[in-house]
Amino acid sequence: MDALKRYFRSPPAVIGLVLLLLVIAMAASAGWLFPRDPLALAGRPLQWPLANPRFLLGTDNSGRDIAAQIFYGARISLLIGIVATVIAVAIGIVIGALAGFYGGKVDTVLMRITEAFQTLPNFLLLLVLVVVFGSTLPTVMVAIGIVSWPAPARLTRAEFLSLRNREFVQAGRTIGLSDLKLIFGEILPNALPPVIVYASVVMAVAILLESSLAFLKLSDPNVASWGNLIGLGRDVLRVQWYVSAIPGFAIVLTVLGVSLVGQGLNDALNPRLKGR
Repeated sequence: MDALKRYFRSPPAVIGLVLLLLVIAMAASAGWLFPRDPLALAGRPLQWPLANPRFLLGTDNSGRDIAAQIFYGARISLLIGIVATVIAVAIGIVIGALAGFYGGKVDTVLMRITEAFQTLPNFLLLLVLVVVFGSTLPTVMVAIGIVSWPAPARLTRAEFLSLRNREFVQAGRTIGLSDLKLIFGEILPNALPPVIVYASVVMAVAILLESSLAFLKLSDPNVASWGNLIGLGRDVLRVQWYVSAIPGFAIVLTVLGVSLVGQGLNDALNPRLKGR
């Protein structure tokens, strides 16, 4: 309850929550507001926003309703962000927990693997995975999760290193708890808050990575995503700039909302702020 009060005392955190709820509302209402296939032809191509009452945000190069693609694109962005974040955080927690708990050779080997993944830029490694395994939506989500786990792993490891010699862990060893119970039952719950906060960063980056892939036409072309719409508008950017600008604005607001929510959670869960 105290953490919740601290969260809502922060105006940026509240703004972020409102933006995120707005995106969720768009995703939830897409099927109701736009019952037709968002990728179906709807009218004359490249109609400007507000030029036709039927298409408040205009139409794209193929005559598809941009508003429908924006609302359905919210579903895709949230799905990619959530699934990729769950995969990245799950891998990172397992790697970081084992490295931090056992230390020694286990820590050395796991951290060398982590550093190997960090040697290549995330986007470059993502391109390789998509080229090799394909660009379907499930593949893209898994690939983004795979390239995003090193940072959560390092954060989890740092938390485990600071917690593994605490009194409650020593007490668990004394009463004969197994390593797995100590790792996942005793230490991990105390190490999770900063990892949960950092998950918002992973989610924001995941949305940007998918948009970048779609801009290069390497994401799934069979879904109405904001990145695909931006990529489509690249061909008419000098004249009908709105085709790329509208989904770009949606991405900016979503990433901003996720980032502000993450910062608000950090302020709310930070033990140093409990006395305020």
